[in-house]
Amino acid sequence: MDDLIQKYAHKLIHAGLATARGANAPLIGGKDQALVWNRTAQEIPVLTSVFDRLAINSLVFLRPAPPYDRIIGFLADRALKTTGRITPTDCETRTFLHDLPVADQFTAQGMVQALSCRKTVIILTKDRRGQSRGPAVIAPGTVTPEQGFVHVSSVCFACFVKFFSDYLSGLKTGHTDPEMDAVYQQILPFLETSQPGTSPSSSLMSGPFTDEAQATAAMSQAGKQVVADGLVDSYFGNISCCLNPILYISQTGAALDELEGCIDPVPLDGSSSAGITASSELSAHLEIIARTGCRTILHGHPRFSVILSMDCDPDQKAGCPFNTRCHTHCPVSRHIKNIPIVPGEVGTGPFGLCHTLPKAFDGSDTVIVYGHGVFATGDVDFIPAFSHMTAVETLCKNHYLDQVKQLTQRTRKSELS
Repeated sequence: MDDLIQKYAHKLIHAGLATARGANAPLIGGKDQALVWNRTAQEIPVLTSVFDRLAINSLVFLRPAPPYDRIIGFLADRALKTTGRITPTDCETRTFLHDLPVADQFTAQGMVQALSCRKTVIILTKDRRGQSRGPAVIAPGTVTPEQGFVHVSSVCFACFVKFFSDYLSGLKTGHTDPEMDAVYQQILPFLETSQPGTSPSSSLMSGPFTDEAQATAAMSQAGKQVVADGLVDSYFGNISCCLNPILYISQTGAALDELEGCIDPVPLDGSSSAGITASSELSAHLEIIARTGCRTILHGHPRFSVILSMDCDPDQKAGCPFNTRCHTHCPVSRHIKNIPIVPGEVGTGPFGLCHTLPKAFDGSDTVIVYGHGVFATGDVDFIPAFSHMTAVETLCKNHYLDQVKQLTQRTRKSELS
């Protein structure tokens, strides 16, 4: 248990969600024969009471590092004044978290009540002077600390996407306010100094691959690089490589930076049930390969690609009969530059990605899915797929910043006139 606790504490730090020391260092407890913690902290007595009241074996407590602390704090404060919940609309949240409950008291009873029906809870408390102590995200694990890590990192991702989506929409409709503007200005330096995809794609293995060992080694290497470069958060995203007549694909719930032993060989002719533990997007991968002839597919959740995929003209959205089902029913042909954006949901239902995604590759080797991230293909290896994903995220980030700048300048001119 000690090793697992340290492993996931390190992952939170490496992802930029936590710091190695100080108030933003992760606090993780795990119960084996006894309850152990990765460090001492004043919160431990209350968190220990949570262990006593829930059937869990681990718990992650995190006061997120900048800029996530400011983002989550802002959203949590607004939630406490309204519904008591943050409701992001990205695919990860819709599918796995639903919404994010917020509490204003750090008590075992409050956390247990929230965690009895949700996988995480955000705590936003104030000191004696009425000043916020900054948000804390708490998530338990019933089997391993891995579950808490996944859900805490998902909360950070979802809140990041929601804030920037809301801010852009607010600028377009005139519904921002001084506090929201101030938060954006405070976190803008973090955006300007961080660049997606800083690793060169040329460091990846070049193809074509001739056997299973080469294909799976290339998948593991590409998965590690996608995670290291911040192109996927938590354990979401998937990866595949076709070596006729087998499609090698990451298993559902697999960490892309730990794919060894988590890759399924799925016969293209369906002659085996090997795909039973494969990614839930197996059907989409199979259809993309059949339609395009590509041999590799990368799917990640780069933040600004997700944010801009949900950006819609306010006037158009107001009159759209599908404006509450955008992620599955959007009828509008949408692009960012020449990159298509398509709706679709995980699985093989009538609006599944296996129906909407493959045909979008007819004119592009990269496609963005509404609220769900980027799919990128390569002819024989992962080098072009990684380059495409990086380029799309850079394009989306720059496009977002340009839009905000233009809209802000327009607002200022309107106020002065």
